[in-house]
Amino acid sequence: MWAIRRGGMVPPLDRGLRREVSEPHATQEPIMKDSTTYVALDTHKKEHAVALLLPGVDDPEVWTIPNTKRDVRRMVRRILARAPGGVAFCYEAGVCGFALQRQIEAAGAACQVIAPSLVPVQAGKRIKTDRRDARKLAKMFRAGMLTEVHPPTEEEESIRDLCRSRQAAQQDLVRIRHQLSKFLFRRGWIYQAGKQWTQKHQDWIAAIRFDRARDRWMLSEYSLELQHRQERLRALTQAVEQAAEDSPWTEQVGWLRCFRGIDTLTALTILSELHGVGRFDSPRQLMSYLGLTPSEDSSGEKDRKGSITKAGNRRVRRVLVEASWHQAKTPRISRPLRKRREGQPAWVIEVANRAMKRLYDRYWRLVHRGKLPTKAATAVSRELCGFLWAVLHLEDRAVQRRRILRRPAAAAAGPPEPAAKRMTAREFFNAKDLKASQTG
Repeated sequence: MWAIRRGGMVPPLDRGLRREVSEPHATQEPIMKDSTTYVALDTHKKEHAVALLLPGVDDPEVWTIPNTKRDVRRMVRRILARAPGGVAFCYEAGVCGFALQRQIEAAGAACQVIAPSLVPVQAGKRIKTDRRDARKLAKMFRAGMLTEVHPPTEEEESIRDLCRSRQAAQQDLVRIRHQLSKFLFRRGWIYQAGKQWTQKHQDWIAAIRFDRARDRWMLSEYSLELQHRQERLRALTQAVEQAAEDSPWTEQVGWLRCFRGIDTLTALTILSELHGVGRFDSPRQLMSYLGLTPSEDSSGEKDRKGSITKAGNRRVRRVLVEASWHQAKTPRISRPLRKRREGQPAWVIEVANRAMKRLYDRYWRLVHRGKLPTKAATAVSRELCGFLWAVLHLEDRAVQRRRILRRPAAAAAGPPEPAAKRMTAREFFNAKDLKASQTG
């Protein structure tokens, strides 16, 4: 339309609007595209389903390979030769463990192990095959929707498996004890002279005589199996104690043993299952990782919290709850605890004493408010987790402070006092960032 002004008609582009003029020398910058090739594997015992997603391709190529080192190495080399840029592999954590990741990395490619419990799931999909799973995993890997599992080293994995074998041996021993006691109960033999499975109880079992030959044979078989599992548990316990002295966490095991309710087995189990707490920036992250935080189902005006999430590592959660039951006792330094603390740093003992008093008050405060003892113990285990995180992080920050003090500016002012710069636990709990330490 034309506008009417004094002097005649005016075209619409002249009515105060800015006329766009094309610039002949203006060029459009190219859009940077992802040149990474993404590969996802659906792993199994005999074969793997491989999904290859090249740059600029929406539909992955899928094929299967046997689960052998030779075929895995050949598959990685072929993909590296075909990819235009970098290559990233991934697969869900499962029965293959981390051996497949090490094989792929040894062939020259990067590989991530994905947490299967955090993989997005479409509720409407009712068809599941290995090829479909590999194809879906590759697309989610490219979209950045997967969560990586922190992989342990071979030494850390070896110690972790040793601790798990000891736990399995303990469960086997409990199982054979139940079988033997129930067999005797069905035959009318009931032990009532004290606690079971003491030396006195086992002597009582050895003195039992049956009239029938089959019953005598079954009793001897149960007794031999009981002795075998006791010896196996004793040997694995000695192996765990020896591993604690030769492991990368020998010093940290000594620190954790300063806490009440934590000895060598519990300390090494925590450290081997977590294989380092440096990846957790706060105690809340560690509590959430272990599934000790309360679940929540809130929406709108409704605010409802439930039981703990029980996500993450159940073995560490179990030993922490077991250790939390010791916090219900009156705070005191027992003889075994005093022996465990010999030669340990003063700042670790200070944190352990602080935890002993706080957790004791916390447990009985919750019980007196009407909470069940089991819930109180779970809440105490959550706070105990925070104290353990603090101990394992305080040393790292102390090392950083000592490095700062050794800089040339500090050396020019004179050598620091030997005992005046020790870090205390109060500095960590009273402030987020550590300030200058008090004289110890």
